[in-house]
Amino acid sequence: MMRLEDQASDADLSRDMIAGDEQAFVGIYRRLQGPLYRFALQMTGSASLAEEIVQEAFMTLIRQAASFDAKRGTLQAYLYGICRNHVLRCVAQESPYVGMPEASSEGGNGFSELVDPSDLLASFAAVESIERVRRAVLTLPRSYREVVVLCDLHEMAYEQAASVLGCPIGTVRSRLHRARELLLAKLRPRAPGGMNVSVAERAEGAESQR
Repeated sequence: MMRLEDQASDADLSRDMIAGDEQAFVGIYRRLQGPLYRFALQMTGSASLAEEIVQEAFMTLIRQAASFDAKRGTLQAYLYGICRNHVLRCVAQESPYVGMPEASSEGGNGFSELVDPSDLLASFAAVESIERVRRAVLTLPRSYREVVVLCDLHEMAYEQAASVLGCPIGTVRSRLHRARELLLAKLRPRAPGGMNVSVAERAEGAESQR
């Protein structure tokens, strides 16, 4: 059975929440808790940290609900921004970077299908559950990691991601371009000598030109 809050817009829920409607807050929580948890998990690599971050984000929303201004962005972007601030604190304290796993004994790296940088979004959507991809995202520097998580894994528009990150759209575009290049380099099959295929090919090409 559909609840009334499920039919309300984010703007309506936020207005009612600011006015003191507890049910509106519950509706916001039900709607956005899942995406926020996935964002925190993909940024930290820790389920326990992700749960703590989401709880803190919603507690912050309760305390600072009146500071939300719908003219400056969506409620979703506002909450992602709060969640991101808590993520940054945890990142500084916990150092979540995870090393890349070794290739399997059968060869390859579990992500050999990802070879087209122009279609990363489709590739990510198809294989997001693969542990190797998640670990690769965690090895990215924080500024690159968050644009990949927001734009590729959460499918946010550049404008909304820029609102969450508090930076120009052009910065989001340039960071995402660089982040995708780094991920492709990490996820390409490795040559027998241990170098990424792209690195090995460049070395071979340079040698042939001598």
